[in-house]
Amino acid sequence: MLSPEKQIEVIKRGAVEIISEEALLKKLEKSSSEGRPLRIKAGFDPTAPDIHVGHTVLLEKMRQFQELGHEVIFLIGDFTGMIGDPTGKSETRKILTNEAVLQNAETYKTQVFKILDPAKTQVRFNSEWLGKMTAIEVAQLGAFETVARMLEREDFKKRFKNQQPISILEFYYPLFQGYDSVALRADVELGGTDQKFNLLMGRSMQKAMGMEEQVVLMMPLLEGLDGVNKMSKSLGNYIGINEPAFEYINGELTGMFKKVMSIPDNMIGRYFELVSHISVDDFNALKEGLQNGAKDPREIKKDLAMELVTRYHGPEAATRARQEYVDFLENKKVNLDAIATVEIKISAADRNNWLPHVMKENGLAKSSGEAIRLIKQRGVKLNDQVVESSDAVLPEGEHIVRVGKNRILRIIVS
Repeated sequence: MLSPEKQIEVIKRGAVEIISEEALLKKLEKSSSEGRPLRIKAGFDPTAPDIHVGHTVLLEKMRQFQELGHEVIFLIGDFTGMIGDPTGKSETRKILTNEAVLQNAETYKTQVFKILDPAKTQVRFNSEWLGKMTAIEVAQLGAFETVARMLEREDFKKRFKNQQPISILEFYYPLFQGYDSVALRADVELGGTDQKFNLLMGRSMQKAMGMEEQVVLMMPLLEGLDGVNKMSKSLGNYIGINEPAFEYINGELTGMFKKVMSIPDNMIGRYFELVSHISVDDFNALKEGLQNGAKDPREIKKDLAMELVTRYHGPEAATRARQEYVDFLENKKVNLDAIATVEIKISAADRNNWLPHVMKENGLAKSSGEAIRLIKQRGVKLNDQVVESSDAVLPEGEHIVRVGKNRILRIIVS
């Protein structure tokens, strides 16, 4: 096992704040001298079935703790998930059914072991203790905090100021999360920076119950593919760890490899720091190479895409995804077996082989008007030739229509 000082170096990588680093060092020293691994807790509410790369920032930090020899507890908030974390929400969340939460929890368990070592992971559900509380025990949790303190939370403060409703149930969410740390006797709790209030509640509750306070380690919220907003499925700026290595939709190449390649260049270092397994020395060399221009950002992103696709789909899928990307987007080769194919029969009455109409009907343009505009901008190719006129029609036979760099479709006219 590494020395406590060396462990701190690994643990600090990518972390935004540790409360406190001094306390963590003491815990690591005690762990080393007693031969007792620390208990590392991270909670996930299964409010949606899919995990994306943004979620894996915490999971990767948990994996690091495992490699350092500590005990990792992957806590599934099946009880709290029915309430929903109010963090960052402008209104009360809809309460999920127990069936929906459990169904999502099962998918979580299969996905997280793509990152965590199942032999070294303890999976727990907080319904084990929260679901067994009596009414009086639940009521007593309310004595641990004041309404004034709860209203210090930025999201609650905004909602209170704007006269938006805040349910009493939402006040209980951080209390339940804090009690999870008591029940699990956590030494360290991991969470995003937006979870600070909830994470500190665990420290307060442990102290009130005569326990040694947990260390809080906060990780940043990974920006999505837009490079601005937090990665989120609802914003469409996410990379799902279960999505295919590559696929063609309406003739457009997408999938995990392609999405990683669309990361803004100024975010490359951040993604490597938070989700790559690259060593500290190699990471520092990468950052220096990007800063002085010695490394090509596109090639660096290919390395990251290969690493992530290999992790979630295997090396063969990663190699194939890279080849598809290079052939389709860089060499402009057309894989006729992979791209979508549609067949149309010419109808003189409705002129359905008119190119703008074909583009609109098959997802290459939102409307015939947009298709005409794209043609006038010389952004449409028919069989590798730029289409010069919006009056173009497709004659009988097989054609390849390409719009812009990525959208491509094979059309068979009979």
